[in-house]
This record gives sequence, C-alpha cells and structure tokens, in this order.
Amino acid sequence: MKTLLKKMMVALLALGIGQAALADDTLNVGEVAQKEMLQLAEAGDAELQFSLGVMYEHGEGVRQDYAEAVRWYRKAAEQGYAEAQYNLGLMYDQGQGVRQDYAKAMQWYRKAAEQGHVEAQYNLGVMYARGQGVRQDDAEAVRWYRKAAEQGDSDAQYNLGGMYYRGQGVRQNYAKAMQWYRKAAEQGDTYAQISLGLMYEKGQGVRQNYKEAINLYRKAAEQGNSIAQYNLGGMYYRGQGVRQDYAKAVRWYRKAAEQGQAESQYNLGLMYEKGKGVPKNRKVAKEWYKKACDNGLQQGCDAYRTLD
Repeated sequence: MKTLLKKMMVALLALGIGQAALADDTLNVGEVAQKEMLQLAEAGDAELQFSLGVMYEHGEGVRQDYAEAVRWYRKAAEQGYAEAQYNLGLMYDQGQGVRQDYAKAMQWYRKAAEQGHVEAQYNLGVMYARGQGVRQDDAEAVRWYRKAAEQGDSDAQYNLGGMYYRGQGVRQNYAKAMQWYRKAAEQGDTYAQISLGLMYEKGQGVRQNYKEAINLYRKAAEQGNSIAQYNLGGMYYRGQGVRQDYAKAVRWYRKAAEQGQAESQYNLGLMYEKGKGVPKNRKVAKEWYKKACDNGLQQGCDAYRTLD
C-alpha cells in the first residue's frame, strides 16, 4: 500500500493575519496563525481540516497524534474532500488512530476513488485482489487497477499487467500484459522491467530476445533490485544474449547475494566451489551456502552439508 505524504496545503502565515500580529509585538505570529487556522477549520473549511489532519499525522508543527489526525480527516472527508477520504481510508487500513478496519478503509477509499483519486483507485484494486474488507474479486481488482493505470499510476499498470499475464479477472493475454508492463517499466518500475524482461527471455507474447531481456534486467539491476541482479547474473553465466562471462556473473550474483537474495547466495557459493569467475575457495563457498540455507533455500543447506 502506498502512503500519501503530503505537505500542508495552506501555509500558516498565509491566513491574512500578519497585520494583527504585528500590532502587538508580544504576540507570537505562529500562535495567532494556528488559532486562526483552528477557527476556520472548526467553521468547516475542508482544506484546512485536511491540512490539520496532515499536521497531526506527521507531527508537523504539533505533537504527532493519529487520533487527532483521524478526527480532522473525518471532518473533511464527510464534506467530500477526496484527499481526506483517501487518508482516512489509510488510517483505517493501517490501524493508526483507530482500530484497524478493512471494511471502513474500503468505504473511504471508494468515496475517494469515485472522485478519480488515483491512489485510492489503486488501493481499492489491491483490497479486492486480497479480499481485505470485501469478498475477493479479481474482476473488480482489474477494474480499479485499470482506472488508476489509465491515469498513469505505475503500480497499477504493473499490477494490471500481472492480471493479464496470469489470467486473473480477465482472459490471459500476454500482449496486453506486455503493454501494461511496458508502461510501468518506462516509468522506472523495477518489477515491471523484470517482468517484461522475463517475457522477452521466455518468448511469451513476443519473439524470444535475450538482448532485450538483458537490457531490461540491467535497468532494474542498476536501480538495486536483487531479483534483476540475480537474473542478469544468470544471463552472463549461461551466455544468453551476451558472451558467457563468469566474472560478470559473479559480480551480479554478489550484488544480489549481499542483499540477502538466497538463490544468488547459493550460486555464488557454487562459483567459489567450482572456481568459476573467482579463485576456487571451499571455505568461502561454504559461507555463501550457509547464508542461502539461513535464508530458507534447501539447496544451500544440502550444499553446505556436502562441504562439511
């Protein structure tokens, strides 16, 4: 789930009260501004109610207080303020300031989503996909992902691509999966880049193209995605789309392994055990096998025992 971190929409000192504060140099301008803001918010200014909610949620100029944030978000949300409806949904979703309640989170997300709020549309899709606060419904998840995806939300584009890829809520369609993965990938979404790369590697919905797969894996790998680093290491190890290069395979496996990626830890152990791309070193191999084992990979456990 994404959390909306939004700065105050109305600056405290932009309330037209500077003149009054300057008339008495014993007054604190900030205190006067805050009082004026509270008065306007209590009088029903939805924008200021929302801003106060943000302040209390994030401790901006006030002591952090989730319950008070909820109170102000609710006031604005009940007036139809979409940002407040979305944030109130988040508070229920995460159990901040209120008891966690997915059904109420859905209620407020829906109100914001129906006004075109993109993050609310995405979150509504996630909750339908997971069956949180509502009966699980892939078709409804697809519907809400699509609304957000068409507004350019990369997470929704990636998830919608996944629904087409797996045939969940829609008929399986690799071409449409690629279309949505590509839109997200072009925005820098590393998981979309990986998914698109896998489709090129396997020839799903497109002619098999190892070089394009490598190009996509590299984009994600250079952003630090450990799965992409593992995949890129595998391409160098097998010589697919590039000249076989064990040293480069080791380099990418190591980057992923250092992030705790178990398969890369195992492969790095194997490279040290066999002396591929690195000098043969059973001790170091055993260390990497142990790390893979500790991360739940049975192959790592088995390999570790063989070197005892």
